[in-house]
Formats: sequence, structure tokens, C-alpha cells
Amino acid sequence: MPGFILIASALILISGRCVAWERTGTKEKPRIVVTCDPELDDSNSLIRFLLYSTDYRVEGLIYASSGFHWKGDGKGTKWFVPGREYTRFGLRICPCESWRWAKDEHFIHNAVEAYGKVYQNLKVHNSEYPDPGFLKSKIRYGNIEFDGDISKDSPGSDLIKSLMLDSVPGPLFITAWGGQSTIARALKSIEEQYAGTPGWTALKKKIIHKVIILPSGDQDDTYARYIKPNWAGIGYREFKDGPYFGYGAQLMAKKADSIYYTATWMQDNISCRGPLGEFYRVWGDGKQMVKDDIFDYFGMSGYTGDELKKMGYMVWMPVQAKGSWLGEGDTFTYLDMLDNGLRAWEDGSYGGWGGRQSDVPFSWGAVQQQGDSTGSGTPAFGSSKKDNSYPDFFPPAQLDFAARMKWSVTPRFSDANHEPVVKIKGSPDITARPGEKVPLRASVTDPDHNKVLIKWWQFMAGSYKKEVKIENSTSASASVTVPSDAVEGQTIHIIAEATDNGSPELTSYQRLIIKVRKN
Repeated sequence: MPGFILIASALILISGRCVAWERTGTKEKPRIVVTCDPELDDSNSLIRFLLYSTDYRVEGLIYASSGFHWKGDGKGTKWFVPGREYTRFGLRICPCESWRWAKDEHFIHNAVEAYGKVYQNLKVHNSEYPDPGFLKSKIRYGNIEFDGDISKDSPGSDLIKSLMLDSVPGPLFITAWGGQSTIARALKSIEEQYAGTPGWTALKKKIIHKVIILPSGDQDDTYARYIKPNWAGIGYREFKDGPYFGYGAQLMAKKADSIYYTATWMQDNISCRGPLGEFYRVWGDGKQMVKDDIFDYFGMSGYTGDELKKMGYMVWMPVQAKGSWLGEGDTFTYLDMLDNGLRAWEDGSYGGWGGRQSDVPFSWGAVQQQGDSTGSGTPAFGSSKKDNSYPDFFPPAQLDFAARMKWSVTPRFSDANHEPVVKIKGSPDITARPGEKVPLRASVTDPDHNKVLIKWWQFMAGSYKKEVKIENSTSASASVTVPSDAVEGQTIHIIAEATDNGSPELTSYQRLIIKVRKN
């Protein structure tokens, strides 16, 4: 990387030895609840989520239903919703007593158990990792009997309800990797209990401003049917422009990024890394979430798509190489929560590794219709138009994931790489007049004594939409001049980025926001 400045730093030493490196420290951590159904890419997203549990406070790990997975009530009740997965490809399977749900489904428990096996190693590298017992205490079963059913409370909805009602300051982020019925039931239970009481208006306003849903689409229509009409204005961050982590991501990857999907890279960095790697799903691994699931052919190896179809499988995307990337379709919902310095969780418009907030709602119905009509096997939801000016965060996200997977199997701090830390000198939020020259000063430290490259760049997330010129952009001391045509109230986002030369290379950031004031 010619032109970048090399910065070396000393090891962090206490009593002559390296200690766990803490990026989060005493910083405020976003509170987050995960709701997920037993789709294999949810399971994969959960592994990455647990490896970043240093960066947020996990408030719930909740089993959810969706239009793709529901348990049934065990009483023989049959369920059918028009347009669901079981009607695709000309299928006429349901009404059914359950749909793609194992009798003793406990993949969240299994993931936390795998985390527990490597917890002592992880603590060596970052002391902020939560105790496995704490994570286990956050597991609940939500509204899993039928997709979209919000007729009764569940342990999962009760937990979400209590979090919505608590007095802890700050936002409560709730992911929806599956359907949103458990979230909807928590809101409906609050409405049933408090509507019509003297404090109802204030309470509803509080919850609307507190809760931010992070959806992977509306997978059971409960957002459209209940949440949006009854809780207008509640936080709802759907993301665009960020990396695509879902099924078939390798089919549309940039050439420079394609290595991170290959069987060799996945085996070297992810799938062969101890208990968490063993739990992580890749193509042709011989596993199924539910035995004989005709939609889950991903674990099969040695067969062509046509051969799988003859065996009764619904082959909706091309077969990939054994051991290669399979999917983490819900990872984007929480990547902006990470403590990597981009501050993306503070505001949906800021943007981060997961993308930035979209104004266009995602429709699973449209996905299914397009998937049926194209017959191409390429996931329709991975082919939406993107802003090509948005940074390609997939490589740094994958390398950081690989580093944390290595932490899980590495009992000595010195045998793994850790993120550099870049700090902006002064406030990260400043004001400046048009024409004013703003100094940019940063310090960089690295816990592994690696060399670090620093650069400053403009993130097109501010309300000033033109490029600004950054002088000495590859130096720890740079500057930017606020353009003369900037007007009061506009913002300019500047990123200080630091990348080390460790293995793998790791990147950290700091975001400086300049707000234009009167000249």
C-alpha cells in the first residue's frame, strides 16, 4: 500500500506479560436481543454473533418461528398460509402439523455450548467476553408454534416485554432473523395490559422511541399486519449497500473478494477452528438442520443439481464446492453494533460493516415470486441494486471474523493477532465554518507490536454530498477544509482507518463528524 505511513507501537505490558486487549473497556455497549429460527444460515450468523459478544450486551437469545420454520402445537393442529414456502415449485404439501422444525430443536443451546468450550481461550484475548452461563440464562423459546401467531404470550415474548418496559437508558435493539411474531406478541401484550390506563400514551411513546427492530425482512408478515399499524414510528432499521452474507454470496462477489468464500479459505480460517468451527455450516458438510428436509440439500456432496432434484430436493441455487461458503444471511443485522470505531449503531444513516439504513422495505414475498419465476438458482434478495461508492467492508469483516475464530483455539495471547486501536485526538463531533481548515490528528497503538497503516477518508454518510479534499491523508496528522459551499447544519463524516500487518490483517476505525456552523 504505497503512500501509507508505517506506525509502530509498543506492546501493552503488565508485569512483563501481554494481557487481554480491550477495545470496548468502559464504553457504553448497545443492548441487543437476537430472535432467530432454525435456518442453517441463522445458525452460522449466531456463531459470528457470539464471537462479538464483547461489543454489546446480550439481552436475549430467542427461538422464533417464521414462514420457513414453525414447530406446531403438538396437538395435531394443521396450519397453512397462502404463498408460503410449501407452495413454491408447484408444491402442495400443507396444511401441516409443523414445518421444517426438529422435534428437539436446540441449535441456540448448542451454539452457546460450543462457545462455552472455547470461552477460556477467548478470555485470554479479550476480557469482555461474557460468561457462558450468562448467555445460557438469556435463552428462551418464543412464539414458535405457528408462523405469524401472536395470540398468546411465550417465555420469549415475556422476556422482550420486560426489556421494553425496563428503565435502562438507551435503545433496545431486537434482531429478527426469522419472523417477528415474538416481538409483535411482546408489544401486543403491553398494549393489552396498559391501553386505556392513564399512563398509556407516555408508555407507548417511550417504547416507540426505545425499541429498534433490526429485521431480516418481514418473514411472517407480523410487522405489516400488527407492528407497523399499531406502533407507528417504532425504530425499524433495514440495511442496504453493505456486504451480502446470504446464500449464494459467492455467485455475485467481486473478484477481489472471491477468495473469502472458497473451501480452502473457509477451512483454514473458519470451519476447522475448534468447536465453533465444527458447528459452523459449509457446503457438503453432511449435516441437516432437520432430517429429510427437502429444502436443505446444502450438506450433500458429490451430487449435481439434477441428481439432487431426482432425489426429491428443491434445488433453488447451484451446488457449490465442498467446504465452501454456505451463508450467514442475518449477519448484516448486527454488524453495525460492533465496537470497531465506525459508531454505526448510533444512527442508522451512518453506515458500517452491515450497511446503512434503507428507505425501501424488504419483501420476502417478492423474493419468493422472483425466485420462482427466474429459475436461475441465484437468490433474488442478493441481487438488489447497490451504491457502488459504498466501501467494501466484506474483506475486513471476514478477516476480523477469522481472527476471532483463531482466538477461540489459541490459549496464548502472543500466538494470535488483535485489532489495532486508533483514537482521534479531541472530540469526535466538532463544528466548523465553511472555508475553515480542520486539523485531523490520530494516535495508533497495536497490542502485538505490528506495523500499522493509517489513512483518512470521507464516508459519504453526511448531509454534505460532495467530495472534500483531505491533505496528508496517509499521515497521523492530516487536515480537511470545509468547502465554501457547505451550508449551516450539514455534516461531513471523516474516517480514520488503521490496518495492521499481522496475520490476518485487522482494521479499526474512528469516525469524526464535522457539523457546519454559520460563517
